[in-house]
Amino acid sequence: MKIVVIGGTGNIGSKLVPQLAQHGHDTVAAAPTTGVNTLSGEGLTDALAGASVVIDVSNSPSFEDSAVMRFFETSTRNLLAAEAAAGVAHHVALSVVGTERLPESGYFQAKVAQEQLIEKSSIPYSIVHATQFFEFVASIAEDATAGGAVRLAPVLFQPIAGDDVAQAVGRISTGSPLNGRVDVAGPERFRMDEFFRHALAARNDPREVVTDSHARYFGAELSEGTLVPGGDAILGETRYSDWPGRTAV
Repeated sequence: MKIVVIGGTGNIGSKLVPQLAQHGHDTVAAAPTTGVNTLSGEGLTDALAGASVVIDVSNSPSFEDSAVMRFFETSTRNLLAAEAAAGVAHHVALSVVGTERLPESGYFQAKVAQEQLIEKSSIPYSIVHATQFFEFVASIAEDATAGGAVRLAPVLFQPIAGDDVAQAVGRISTGSPLNGRVDVAGPERFRMDEFFRHALAARNDPREVVTDSHARYFGAELSEGTLVPGGDAILGETRYSDWPGRTAV
């Protein structure tokens, strides 16, 4: 079947598109660089013609509160309208574990808005909540850095490899719509501060990791279970210690 991947050239999309193609699907990588812009609507009609499934793994180019809200609300509205016109039978969106538990964060407020639009639409859907990607270790540490130290809370942390996220999203997209959410997480749980001590050491990063119960994560204070699934979840297979990118500088 024809599957359109919105954000098909990004971190997860670039992994997902070839996986789906290998299973015989007619897969379209849709992104501004390929002539498809969900904010303006450019190229959506042509890209979605004949599509059975649309997978949205796109992300906002700016994390500033108003910009990220505008991105997710506008692009999701445009996308759902184009899908309805094209007769798309399954909308799949990638979101984040803990989104609904982080109201202090503008980014996560925007993700909640995106999910609400999907849930209220007429299109059958599946929302995949993933934990933090291994690929985001550097950016999380950078956001948590103050005065040369990385300040992180000692909360539960269950990151996952991007390849494992792509595999889970791919399997869900080719099945029946869930009309609900499913969590995807890594195979191991850590304390966030301890994980980053080891992760930064493996990268020869000299910054000290300071344990701070009130450290904020992208603007929000965390509780014990904010970032991990509360119940059953699909678990990836890749352990961080086996992930090839763990020593990247």
